[in-house]
Amino acid sequence: MQSSLLSLPQQYAPEAMQYAAPEPVPTASYASSTVELGDLKRILVRRRFLILLTAALLTLGALAYGLLTPALYSSVSEILIDPQDLQVVTNDVNPSRVPPDGGITMVESQVSVVQSTGVLLKAIEATKLTEDPEFNGQGGLLSRLLGGVLGSGSADTDRTGKTLDALRRRLAVKRADKVLVLDVIVTAKSADKAAKLANAIAQAYLADQASARAKMATDASDSITARLDEQRKRVQQAENAVEAYKSAHNMVMAAGNLVSDQELTEINTQLSAAQSRTAALKAQVDQLRRSGGAPDATSEAMRSSVISSLRAQEATLVDQVSQLGTELGPRHPSMIAAQQQLRDTRALIARELGRIGAAAETDYERALANQQALEAKVAGMKSKSLDTDQASVKLRELQRDLEAVRSVYATYLQRAQETREQINVDSTNARIISNAMPALKKSWPPLPLLLFGALFGGLGLGTALALILEYSSPTVLSSAQMQSAIDAPVFGVLPAKSSRRRWWPFGGSAAAGQKTDAVAGLALRRLFASSRRPPNWPLVPSVLLTSPPEDAAHRGRVARLLANAAAARGSRVLFIDTNNASGGKKEPQPGLLDVLRGEYAFEAVSQRTAGSNVAVLGRGRQTAVFSEAQGVYFTQHMLAQAGRNFDLVVIDGGALADNLNASPLVAMVDEIVMVATLNSTPMRDVTAASQAISVMGRLPTGALLVDEAA
Repeated sequence: MQSSLLSLPQQYAPEAMQYAAPEPVPTASYASSTVELGDLKRILVRRRFLILLTAALLTLGALAYGLLTPALYSSVSEILIDPQDLQVVTNDVNPSRVPPDGGITMVESQVSVVQSTGVLLKAIEATKLTEDPEFNGQGGLLSRLLGGVLGSGSADTDRTGKTLDALRRRLAVKRADKVLVLDVIVTAKSADKAAKLANAIAQAYLADQASARAKMATDASDSITARLDEQRKRVQQAENAVEAYKSAHNMVMAAGNLVSDQELTEINTQLSAAQSRTAALKAQVDQLRRSGGAPDATSEAMRSSVISSLRAQEATLVDQVSQLGTELGPRHPSMIAAQQQLRDTRALIARELGRIGAAAETDYERALANQQALEAKVAGMKSKSLDTDQASVKLRELQRDLEAVRSVYATYLQRAQETREQINVDSTNARIISNAMPALKKSWPPLPLLLFGALFGGLGLGTALALILEYSSPTVLSSAQMQSAIDAPVFGVLPAKSSRRRWWPFGGSAAAGQKTDAVAGLALRRLFASSRRPPNWPLVPSVLLTSPPEDAAHRGRVARLLANAAAARGSRVLFIDTNNASGGKKEPQPGLLDVLRGEYAFEAVSQRTAGSNVAVLGRGRQTAVFSEAQGVYFTQHMLAQAGRNFDLVVIDGGALADNLNASPLVAMVDEIVMVATLNSTPMRDVTAASQAISVMGRLPTGALLVDEAA
């Protein structure tokens, strides 16, 4: 049989070929590439059942929860809080002023006050909530058993604590944006109970605020009153210090001033009056002295009634003497008597004028003496006043201390009275603007919302699980990822489905779909356009297709598509199937393995398909093992001889990791193409197949992908 084989040139003989084991290839790792939108779609479509199952389970769980969970009702009570309190008195214990932020911070702090233990305990006491099984933790048998086993304090304290915790869980206090209104929301199994609790908490809050302000006023009043006794003692001490100092320095006070100061003031006044009188009398005496012998010209003589009367008598006597001198003559006794009376009157006038001058001298001397006495007394009192002024400095300091202590004491006394009156005055500017009403609809569970959330949450969770599973076991997602994994180009992406009504290996009237044929033909053209065949290489052009084991069906289909595509364009194609025996009979017929052992020529065992340009060579009989060098030699002879009758050899090489019989073919073919399925073939299998090719001394020259979603 070997003599019938085509003789090869010497340079291609097995003994001339230096066949050696390939160099070790580094262990390949999974390719890292970005996931595109189309890749994500493939992942979701492939794992759609996991996503839908997750969504269905969550939706059923939400439905069961919504149907089995007892209904809850929520009621709202609204409280308006004005940061500017009522101005009942001017000096309030809590001064009313609006903060720079408009009172928002103060109102926010009231949210915590409403939820405080004191307010809630008042509401619990007002509604007798400790007797309600819904809140006191005594609603079920399990709760009672656990309470009996784990309970550690008194029953009343334990029940109150459980009620308080349960009420806190059912209570929500919120404030809408830019408003000063608190919403007190209580949830309970009964709508009436929820409304009752919300109103009770609101009332308890107002009562707590009033009580807190009353307590603040009481504490302030008690604190100020406690200081009053101390202030009173300080006033007494200051008064005693002033009086003791005045007694020690002989400082007598009258009408708030020292008596010595008053006396000095009065004597100074008297001295001024005496000086004025002395000056006036001196002027009068000086005038009398200047008048010489005519003192009757002075003002004192003119004002004297005696002088005036004597002057009138004198005038009368002068008239009488003048009349008598005319009538009776100078010697008449009546004339003489009248003249004598006139002389006596004038003598009286002279004596009276002398008396007036003497009296003026006497008054002047007396006034001068009085002035001198007052001046001496003033001089003495001034000397004493200097000593008193030195002592008054310390006295005034003591008096200022006394006035300050008195002022503080008076302020404390007034403030104590004011704060005492504020105890019974509520200045809180907060009120309930909306009482809670029983709810008409249940607030929990919101079944439509739960179902909606469970559905989309399940879809999201299922998508996340799908992506996690994809990440833990990555598959081929795109051409770029496949190209990065094998470091070779991807020649095309073939759709997994065809438009043929029935599948036929080769030829026949039922041709493959136009799209599939076009993609296969274009891939074949790209494949040999990038071929690195030597110019005078005597072997027929050949391509071997391999894949991971799970892609055997797609690999066989792609191999036949390539053969059909080449045959449809007039090429003569030899199709070699390394997987199945030719004819599909129970007893294997001679085929490829027989050719590689040199027992048959390939022309003798190949079968041409009727009506087609494709000849098929099956696997053959695996009756004996051949050496790899022998297989390479006969493979070379087979490809050289096939070049006379065929234009292309397409080999379905199977999974090379499991099919070692294909290693001679791997060594001699032109192109090694790996077939993988998008979003299905694991990357680890691609890596294993690529490593198997590397171990056989070659590298993949390209890849063809199958898209099941196309």
